[in-house]
Amino acid sequence: MIKQPPYLKKGDKIAIVCPAKKLPKSIDFGIKVLTDWGLEVISGKSVQASHHQFAGSDQLRTADLQEFLDDPSIKAIIAGRGGYGTIRIIDHLDFTKFEQNPKWIVGFSDITILLSHLFATQNSQSIHGQMPYTFEDATALSLLSLKKALFGERQEYQYKSDFKNRAGACEGILIGGNLTLLTMMQGSESEMDYNNKVLFLEDVGEHEYSIDRMLRMLKRAGKLKNLKGLIIGAFNEIEEEKISFGQTADQVIWEIVKEYDYPVCFNFPTGHIDNNLSMVLGANVKLEIEANNVRFKYL
Repeated sequence: MIKQPPYLKKGDKIAIVCPAKKLPKSIDFGIKVLTDWGLEVISGKSVQASHHQFAGSDQLRTADLQEFLDDPSIKAIIAGRGGYGTIRIIDHLDFTKFEQNPKWIVGFSDITILLSHLFATQNSQSIHGQMPYTFEDATALSLLSLKKALFGERQEYQYKSDFKNRAGACEGILIGGNLTLLTMMQGSESEMDYNNKVLFLEDVGEHEYSIDRMLRMLKRAGKLKNLKGLIIGAFNEIEEEKISFGQTADQVIWEIVKEYDYPVCFNFPTGHIDNNLSMVLGANVKLEIEANNVRFKYL
């Protein structure tokens, strides 16, 4: 059975840690937002730490995250930012006490490693959403979606897609995250079960050929054939190559999945964008897709 951590309430204590890259700027704005939500915010040692690219050494980041995983008074852990580095510490974390007292873990991008690991090994829900580092540029709607996800308010998203979708409707358990990181976890204990799931994908700064390569790897591994639905989020900041690949990211993705019959939507507001709406991994969701209209709700 999928575990749903207790929803937050005003007065709860939460922690901010940086399991990957170091912070290049203050996250005081993000801390204030969380405090204004009525939460008591504790900053881990990694928030101020620096070791080359990382928020402290692997040992410091591991110990920092472990402390809050073990502390039953901490009701949620939010990654300060992503970047790169969570894969360096994931195998050194002990989830024994977390298993006894599950809590919400929040982040996106590189934090996909942690979210996927939690679902694969602990069967626990987590939140793919804005992080304090991105709060300043975040839309009010995306921050509200995070607040609602943490405090347990039912949500529904609707939007129009610029790229033509494959119409249909489905219900299922939501999984997904950053395509690069999901690909990196294949064959490890952190790999989620894709069968009969609603999968969402996003990525940033990847060339079209790289997106093509990673998706074809997932396809060859049988991860795409038994989905209930596919949600394509933002694939942005794609640098132009000297010789064109000949397809946009959306066209690349469509070519790879067009043989299947499940519903597919594009341009979903999740990923490395200001309007990065929160996605609760492990939640039961309903997806209704028309040619250019999409409706997504938590059940």
